[in-house]
Amino acid sequence: MKKFPKGFLWGAATSAPQTEGHSLQNGKSKTTWDYWYEKAPEKFNERQGPANTSNLYEMYTEDCKRMQEVGLNSYRTSISWARLLPDGQRVNQEAVTFYRDYFKKIKENGVAPIINLFHFDMPMWLMEKGGWEVRESVSAFAFYGKTAFELFGDLVTDWTTFNEPIVHVEMGYLYGYHYPAVTDFKKAVQVGYHTLLAHAAAVKEFRAVLPKGKIGIILNITPTYTRSASSADQKAGEASDLLNTKSFLDPAVHGKIPQALIDLLAKHQLTPQTQAEDAELLKNTVDFIGLNYYHPRRVQAPQNPTLPAQTPEDLYEPYDWPKKRINPYRGWEIYPEALYDVAMMMKNEYNNLPWFVSENGMGVADEERFMDEKGMIQDDYRIEFMIEHLNYLHKGIEDGSNCFGYHTWTFVDCWSWLNGYRNRYGFYRVDLEDHYKRSLKKSGLWFKQVSQNNGYDV
Repeated sequence: MKKFPKGFLWGAATSAPQTEGHSLQNGKSKTTWDYWYEKAPEKFNERQGPANTSNLYEMYTEDCKRMQEVGLNSYRTSISWARLLPDGQRVNQEAVTFYRDYFKKIKENGVAPIINLFHFDMPMWLMEKGGWEVRESVSAFAFYGKTAFELFGDLVTDWTTFNEPIVHVEMGYLYGYHYPAVTDFKKAVQVGYHTLLAHAAAVKEFRAVLPKGKIGIILNITPTYTRSASSADQKAGEASDLLNTKSFLDPAVHGKIPQALIDLLAKHQLTPQTQAEDAELLKNTVDFIGLNYYHPRRVQAPQNPTLPAQTPEDLYEPYDWPKKRINPYRGWEIYPEALYDVAMMMKNEYNNLPWFVSENGMGVADEERFMDEKGMIQDDYRIEFMIEHLNYLHKGIEDGSNCFGYHTWTFVDCWSWLNGYRNRYGFYRVDLEDHYKRSLKKSGLWFKQVSQNNGYDV
């Protein structure tokens, strides 16, 4: 049997906008998702919008019991900024009541909550001022964090600031999948910089309010593998790592932006607007890192780059590795070996800071075709996917990497932005045609055994 360290976290992750529902009820104000769905519902899979998602707002008491039923000992979700502070200043007491009871119920079922502050759900009142493009977003986020720490710090000891901050930079300002859906490399860098400052400002507030707690950040890690060892391909790989990994990981752990990234941005006239006090603020580093891993990034030198770069593809181009294995339901490469490389990266380049796999999982469309006569989804493909990744994670831990947990995406099938409910990831199926009824999948039974045994048979 492959055994994991004592106290290892076996859990799952999700977020407020993807599960709660009641999107424009109970005092919550609009986010960019509510606004965008109003304006362009045709962009969303089968017009599945953010209004109801998985209706956790009404079903959380039973969902918390379900956490125990699949062996979770930890669980990450987020608070909705627009629900807690509908106008950025005034506390919504109904939200306080909801979240306090939700977090209590999680703990009553023997599950440790890890609470995140931001998961792609920008309040519309701030977006109308420019969102992460404007400096005001930094202080607004710090105030939100301080408010959350004060209201829920007696219930929650482990916090994170952002989930996958590079995603709202890429999707909102480079590739058009998130609102405001513009393509502007210079704006994208400024948005990323303000997000980084907002993270550091929230950590600073956390140290003042909850000095005995722990705080981290959740980053999506897409390890770069280059087409070849040529200097041109290696240069492309370095640019990819600087923009996609080191841009947030280095400041979060080391307290400063890597000089190579500063030089790269200057070369391409992408340097963001800064202030003298920023360097001091960035010294507010984290206690732990969460890394979401789904797939690697394979790159090659660009063939006809524009200088200065107009898009990231002027720095590195995607490389189609002929030996790749693909999840046909999601289009992503399956490469579990990368988890070992990530483990060694954390050990060797980031002071072996405590870290955990904060998301890993397999999205599959039309899962009903795998339903047996008793109504259970026989998702052996998901179990095999997790075992493959856990094997490499276990190897990394044996070689000294300080990993303390493995969280899957996700617990209950959830809404996924423009994809709606196209791809399912959960241990529980959600029946959209039957009042969001939950039904356990085979993978949930398997995960409970793994958690109880703190490992699994090889």
